[in-house]
Amino acid sequence: MMELLAPAGGLETLKTAVLYGADAVYMGGTAYGLRAKARNFDRGEMQEAVAFAHAHGVKVHVTVNIIAHDRNLEGLEEYLKLLEQIHVDALIMADAGMIMTARQTVPDMEIHLSTQASATNYATFNFWHKMGVSRVVCARELSLDEIAEIRRKTDPSLEIEAFAHGAMCISISGRCLLSNYLAGRDSNQGLCAHPCRWQYRLVEETRPGEYFPITEGEEGTYIFNSKDLCMIEHLPQMEEAGINSIKIEGRMKSPLYVAMVTRVYREALDDLAQSRSLYESKKEYYKHLLGLVSHRSYTTGFYLGRPGPDEQVYDSADYIRHVDFAGVVRDTHKEEDKDSFHAGMCLIEQRGKFVKGDTLYLLGQRGGLIPFTAARILNTEGCEVESAPHAQEKLYLTMPEQARQDMVFVKEL
Repeated sequence: MMELLAPAGGLETLKTAVLYGADAVYMGGTAYGLRAKARNFDRGEMQEAVAFAHAHGVKVHVTVNIIAHDRNLEGLEEYLKLLEQIHVDALIMADAGMIMTARQTVPDMEIHLSTQASATNYATFNFWHKMGVSRVVCARELSLDEIAEIRRKTDPSLEIEAFAHGAMCISISGRCLLSNYLAGRDSNQGLCAHPCRWQYRLVEETRPGEYFPITEGEEGTYIFNSKDLCMIEHLPQMEEAGINSIKIEGRMKSPLYVAMVTRVYREALDDLAQSRSLYESKKEYYKHLLGLVSHRSYTTGFYLGRPGPDEQVYDSADYIRHVDFAGVVRDTHKEEDKDSFHAGMCLIEQRGKFVKGDTLYLLGQRGGLIPFTAARILNTEGCEVESAPHAQEKLYLTMPEQARQDMVFVKEL
């Protein structure tokens, strides 16, 4: 069975990914990663994260995948030694000099070649394997047929990882200068301003100030704006191509997104392992759940052949979503705790407004959405309240028994 690798932008999303079925998680520290605006992990949080993941049998990969300038190399050896000391399982790297430093400094640590390195052929895969890399993350421009050919011409001990779900960069393997040029923020240093998602107009040199639309859609022109990747219907083909690990993009995403997408892919992989017919029979169910969370229209990217503009370009700035993130379960209180005002209720941290009597849905760690009614809401002083309007407010809520294990719940829009 393929490994399921889920994103962790912070400690909360890491724990969510672990509890909702990830085999491994990837995260960034406070330096050297390509998501500088994610919450990321300081040393204490990283130690806690690794301990939590390992206690649940889940591996931790850390991104050290910037394209480095000389100034970035200062302190790198100390950082790598720290990651080794807290028992990180693998480093995700792209820069040849940084990989060489890692091989010399922490020779026993696994190194995974980032998609940023743009590995698109078997010779490149073999080269990096000889340099001590144990896994290559495919360039996003590869088709499944090309990956299968690479698998046939590489050592079986070299693992292949590939993205299966999430936001796609319009540039080759994410290596882009557009953000640096337009916003002064280097995407290859983790500071991408996402100018590919902006609207553009054409201006002719001798007619300054006269802007002409580049016609594409009713709402505007988004010539660089890619749809989101979704390979939930093609997991058997990914496995047959020789892919060892499928990766979910999303270190900037919410715990709801991470929980839902991880849960769906976990269930699909388990169903596929049980029988191909079971997996095939549930495709519409998987697609329905993935369609609930915030996303752009879905595409299969380059996997099934070179996509045309209609297959890849998303002609809007808007996201599609059908549920709102309502809250997270923080603690449970059993019915037998008769002396407490919150006996039988769950302590929740509210994320989106809901009111007494609303129908909410608990996202099961081992199933789909479980409906329940917000029949009773108490504040932390034990007083009845009619609504939960304040973000991250702590409240007590009546919830189904499954909330003893699950944590994320949502409200339909």
